Amino acid sequence: MSRLASWFNSPQHALSRFIVWCLLIIVVSGYGINLWQAGATIQSNILAMLPKISEAPLTQTALNRVEKRLADQVYIGLIADNNAEAVNAATLLINQLKQEPSVFTDVRSGDSHTMQALSKYYFSKRFMLLTEKQRSALGITAQGSPLLTSSTPKPLPPQWQGLLTAAQQQLYSGFGFASSALLTQDPLLLFPDNLLALAPINSLSTEQGILLGSSQSQPVAIVIAKGVQSAFSPQGQADQSRVLTDSLAEISRQYPQIDTIQAGTLFHAQAATETAKFEISTIGSISLIGVMLLVWFAFRSVMPLSLAVVTLSSGFLFATVATLALFGEMHLLTLVFGTSLIGVAIDYSFHFYCEKMALKNQSATQVIQRILPALTLALVTSSIAFIAIGLTPFPGMQQVAIFCAAGLFGAYLTLVFAYPLLANHRLPSATKALSWASRYLNWLNTIIISPTDRKLSKTAIVMMVGIPLFIGLGFTQLSNDDDIRNLQQSPDRIVQAENQLRQILSGGTDNQFILASADTEQGLLSQLEQTQSLLSQAVEANEIQSFVSLSPYLPSKLQQQQNYQAYQALYLQHLDDITAGLGIDESIKPALLKQLEQASSQFIEPNAVLNIAGDDLAALWLAPSEHSQSQQYGSIILLGGINDLTALTQRVNDSQLSITVVDKVGEISQLMSQFRLITLQLLALVCAIAIVIFSVRFGLKLAAAIVLVPVSSILLTLASLGIVGSPLSLFHALALILVLGIGIDYSLFFASVKPHKKAGANGVMMAVFMSACSTLLAFGLLALSQTNAIHYFGLTLLFGIGFTFLLAPLISFITREVTQYGK
Repeated sequence: MSRLASWFNSPQHALSRFIVWCLLIIVVSGYGINLWQAGATIQSNILAMLPKISEAPLTQTALNRVEKRLADQVYIGLIADNNAEAVNAATLLINQLKQEPSVFTDVRSGDSHTMQALSKYYFSKRFMLLTEKQRSALGITAQGSPLLTSSTPKPLPPQWQGLLTAAQQQLYSGFGFASSALLTQDPLLLFPDNLLALAPINSLSTEQGILLGSSQSQPVAIVIAKGVQSAFSPQGQADQSRVLTDSLAEISRQYPQIDTIQAGTLFHAQAATETAKFEISTIGSISLIGVMLLVWFAFRSVMPLSLAVVTLSSGFLFATVATLALFGEMHLLTLVFGTSLIGVAIDYSFHFYCEKMALKNQSATQVIQRILPALTLALVTSSIAFIAIGLTPFPGMQQVAIFCAAGLFGAYLTLVFAYPLLANHRLPSATKALSWASRYLNWLNTIIISPTDRKLSKTAIVMMVGIPLFIGLGFTQLSNDDDIRNLQQSPDRIVQAENQLRQILSGGTDNQFILASADTEQGLLSQLEQTQSLLSQAVEANEIQSFVSLSPYLPSKLQQQQNYQAYQALYLQHLDDITAGLGIDESIKPALLKQLEQASSQFIEPNAVLNIAGDDLAALWLAPSEHSQSQQYGSIILLGGINDLTALTQRVNDSQLSITVVDKVGEISQLMSQFRLITLQLLALVCAIAIVIFSVRFGLKLAAAIVLVPVSSILLTLASLGIVGSPLSLFHALALILVLGIGIDYSLFFASVKPHKKAGANGVMMAVFMSACSTLLAFGLLALSQTNAIHYFGLTLLFGIGFTFLLAPLISFITREVTQYGK
C-alpha cells in the first residue's frame, strides 16, 4: 500500500503515471470505436427521451399502434386553382414517390379500390345494414327492436313512409343513385346511405382516385405516404427529405402555380435534429472559445491552454463512450446538455493552475497532492448531483447524468495521471486575474465587516433583511408547468402547415384516443356501438370535433339481426306499396324476397371487413393473438379536434362502458409533476446528508455554512424564476441539483483554505471566478436554446451559478470565525 502511495505522490513517477493515462485513453478510444462499429447510433427521436410508463398489455399495444401510425405518415397537400390541376399534380407526385420504394411505401390518396371492394362486400350483406336514421324510421329503438319479440313481424310505424318519399326524390333527381339494376335489389335505395355513413367527412371528395379537400375556396389534393425507415432515423430523415424535395421540385416545374403544404412527424423530427445540431455547434463552440480565452487571460501561457483542451477532450471521450456502452445510443439532446460539461470539467484545470500560481516553487505533483482531497470531494458531490438526475424515469436525463458524471471522471483522471508530467512548467508572475481576485475579496470584506468595530456592516444587515423579502416576493409569483410538450416545440411554419391540413381533413386526429375492450368479439362490437352514441353526444357538446371508429364498419350480430328483421317486416308488409309508389314492375318481388330469405345468416364478419379495408382501419382492431399477456379484444377510437379533454374523460368515466381515454401525454406530464416534487425533496435530503459528511472534517458550524451557500442560491434562483415568469418544471428542479452540487464544490474550496492564508484565498477566489465564468458560459448559453426543456435548464443554472459565485466567498469569513471561537 505504501509503495502505491509513493507511486502516486512521487514526482519521479510522473512519466509512468502519464504512460498509464495514455494506455487508458487508447483502451477507451478503442472500445468506443468498437461500440460504434457494432451499431451504436446518434438518436434524434424525441419519444426516446420520454419515460416508459407501465401499461396494461392491451393499452400498450394500442399505444404502439397509434405512435407507429403517427410517426410513419407523411401528408402532402397540393393547393391548385381547379380540380383538374390538383388531380394531375397529385397523380404526378404519387408516381414520383412510388419510384422510390426503398424510401416510401403505401403511397396513396383517395383509396377508391378499397372502397369499391368494401362496397361490393357490403352490398352482398345489405340486409344486415341500416343507418341510425333508417333504424329509427323502421321502429328500432336504442333499447332494441320490438320486431324480435315474435316470429311474425309487428306492423311498422308510419315513419317508414319517409324512406319511400326519400327514394322517390332520389328516383326523380338528376343527381340521385337510382338505377334499374339497383332498384331491383334495393328498391328504397337504403344501401347508398349506408355507404355514405362510412365516410363521415363530408367536406372531402374523391376524383379519379385522388382525395380532394378545400382551403379558402381552392381545391387541395391530399397525398399520403408511409416512410420505410423511421422519421427519427438520421438516414431515414435524409432519404425522405431528399425524395420529397426532388418530387416537389418536379411538381413546381410542371405546375408552378401550385402551392404545397406538408405535415407529419418527419418534419417535426427534422426541425428538432437541425435545431439540436445548430445548438450543439453554436453553444459548444462559443463555450469552448470562451473557456480558451478565459484560460489565456488568466495564465497568459500556451501550456495551460493546451492542457485545458486535453482535459476537455478526455472528459468528452469518457462521457461519449460510457453513454454508448450503457445505452447503445446517444440522443442529440444529450449532446446539447452535454456541452455544459465544458464548464464543469475545466474547473479541475483552473484549481490546479491557480494553486500552482500561488505556489511557484512546488512541483505539479506536490500541487496536486494539496488540492486532491478537495477535488476528490468535489468530484464525488458533483457526480452524486448528476446521478440524482439519472434517478428520474426519463431515459434522456439518464443519458445526461451518465454523460456528465463520466466526463468529470475522465477530466479527474487526466489531472491525476497526466498533469504531474505535462504541467511541470513555470507560470508567469501574478496576473491581473489574481490581483482582481484579491481586490474582490477585500471589497467583500469591507461590505460585510465594518472596519471600525469589526462587526456586521449596515450593508450586510440590509442584505440579510432584503434577501428574505426578495425570496418571499418571488415565491408568491412562482407557478408550475409540467406539460411534456415543452420538451420540444416545432417552428411556427411547421405547426401552421399542420393546422391547415388538419382543417382540410376536418380536424385530423390527436395523440389522445379512446380504447374499447371486451372479453369477446361480439362484446367489443356492442361496446363500440354504445360508444358511437356517446361520442356523438360529445361532438354535439363541442368536447371534440370528430372521431373515427370501426363501429359503422362492423355492426354487431345483434344489431344485424335487428336490421334483418326490420327488412323482413318492411318487405313482407309493404313491398306492394313500395313497387307501386316507385313505379317498379312487380316481377321483381319473388327474386327480392328470395334474396332476403337467403341472407338470413349471411352476417358481416370483422375479419372479412378488415382483410379488405386498408391499413389505417385495420390498425384500429386489436385481436388477442397480438398481445400474449391479454386475451381481450380491443379497438382504438381516434379523436379529432379535442376541445375539452377533461369533460370528455368525465363523460367516458361516467358511461359505465368498458372504454377509457388513453392520454400518454397527460400521464407523462403527471409523472413529471410527481418527479418534480420528488426531486425537490431529494434536494433537501442531499443537503442533510452533506452536512453530516462534512461535519466529520470541518465541524458542524462550517459544514452547515458550506451547505447553506448552495441552499441560499437555490432559494434565490426559485424566487428569480418566479419574478421573470418562468413556470417551475422538472427541468428546473433537475438543474437545481446541479446548482447544489456545483455550489458545494465552490464552498468546499473556500473552506479548505487555511484561515488568514491570504494567498491561498486569492487563488481559490480566482479559481472559483474562472469556474463560475466557464460554467455560466456553458450552462448560461443553454438558456438561449429554442427547446423549452433546455432553456429552462440553462436559465435555472444561469441564476443558480451566479448567486453561488456571489455567496461562496462568504465561507472565507466563516472560517475565520470558526478558527477564532472554535468548532
